[in-house]
Amino acid sequence: MSGSATRSSHVGWLPYIVAAIFFMEYLDTTVIATALPQMARSFGVGPNSLSLGMTAYMLALAIFIPASGWVADRCGSRSVFVTAIGVFTVALVLCGLSQNVVEFTAARLLQGVGDAMMVPVGRLIVVRSTEKSRMMQAISTITWPAIAAPVVGPPIGGFITTYASWRWIFLLNVPFGIAAIAVAFAIVPNLRGTERKPLDVVGLLLSGATLTAILYGAELASQPGQNPWVAGALVVGGLLLGVVAFQHAKRHPHPLVDVSTLKIPTFSVTVVTGSFTRIGIGAVSYLMPLLFQVGFGLSAFKSGFLLLASALGNLGMKALTTRILQRYGFRMVSIVDVSVAGIFIIACGLLTPNVPLALVLIVVFVYGVARSMQFSTLAILAYAGVAQLQMSAASTLWSAVAQMTIGLGIAFGAVSLRAAAYFNGENTGHVFTFDDFRLAFLLAGLLTLVSVFGYMGLARDASQSIGGGSRGNEDPAKG
Repeated sequence: MSGSATRSSHVGWLPYIVAAIFFMEYLDTTVIATALPQMARSFGVGPNSLSLGMTAYMLALAIFIPASGWVADRCGSRSVFVTAIGVFTVALVLCGLSQNVVEFTAARLLQGVGDAMMVPVGRLIVVRSTEKSRMMQAISTITWPAIAAPVVGPPIGGFITTYASWRWIFLLNVPFGIAAIAVAFAIVPNLRGTERKPLDVVGLLLSGATLTAILYGAELASQPGQNPWVAGALVVGGLLLGVVAFQHAKRHPHPLVDVSTLKIPTFSVTVVTGSFTRIGIGAVSYLMPLLFQVGFGLSAFKSGFLLLASALGNLGMKALTTRILQRYGFRMVSIVDVSVAGIFIIACGLLTPNVPLALVLIVVFVYGVARSMQFSTLAILAYAGVAQLQMSAASTLWSAVAQMTIGLGIAFGAVSLRAAAYFNGENTGHVFTFDDFRLAFLLAGLLTLVSVFGYMGLARDASQSIGGGSRGNEDPAKG
């Protein structure tokens, strides 16, 4: 009784606890890219040899993310969440102690299993434990790690690999993982599904194959030495498999990925329209570091410091997100913010070393602000119209789509840059000019701007149930 009462009294802390754990995971995922050259030298192999470890990680995500909701409903959210943190932490130790590519690949596979359960179930715990009136603040809190970590990660990784061993990238997170297990076990409620559904094995195979093909295709697209046609074929094949998986889910009485949640207008907008937004904005995460390193000739470390302007925009917007949504509503904020994001993504392509540093920082900062605002808006809006009984299904689908669009964003950025090089008469695709970057950023910006039309279909009072508002229905007495 006392343990249950303690967990109930600390439910308000859940979003902050889950956010801290998410930051540990997202930071680890983003800093590793800067460590790959040093790791390759340590293992006595070329950098491309380590791509097997990255692929193993993505394979684990693809297979286990769709099953996360079913496992949480069957075994209890706290049990799965704590176990996932434990698996992730053990994998961190194994990654840090790896002596060769085989050991590193096995450790990354295990890490992917922990990650695939940790993030979707953590999000599910928050949305199930939070009242609708406090949902906006809660989702905003657990969203900021995904926004901030990809920007802060590269400079941190560059610092560690420059002044210490790459092994500390993994080992420094271990104490946080141990502390997170203790705190989560003490505070997180062990929520279960109301009914025990059988496992949809066919749905598991189809969804796993879909995400595997898309994520692996995206990984190939981001590698300079790989054939872009093979990468494109994998992504297209994955999307076709996704159509088959969608049709299966519609017919199955207990689908692993319940697509009936797409009938909820606000959730559907965040999944369908939001995917185009995330891909367009996500392409910048691939293009901008390359622009600074290849175009500006900066080191990875100095490039990372320029990207901190985006991080400041991300974090600065975090404090204002809830108030802006409460005052202006989701429809107006989405339309204006996506327009700003698209325009400033295009502006990123116009940057050159001759542009004053202050102007470069302003462009990158405003992009970070728009990115933060839109990603937070999508995450909050997703659960606005979802009933408690559908929370598990919505969280699973949202996590799968979010992971897929991260990969597609990278693929879109890589393919756009190579297509620009080909269009400009550079057939090698290894050395890019400012004209190439200008065209690639233009394509990413236009894709982001196109998604504006999807948000125009939102109701003006969308998400009032979780505190969203608009100037049209604001109470004048509240000023």
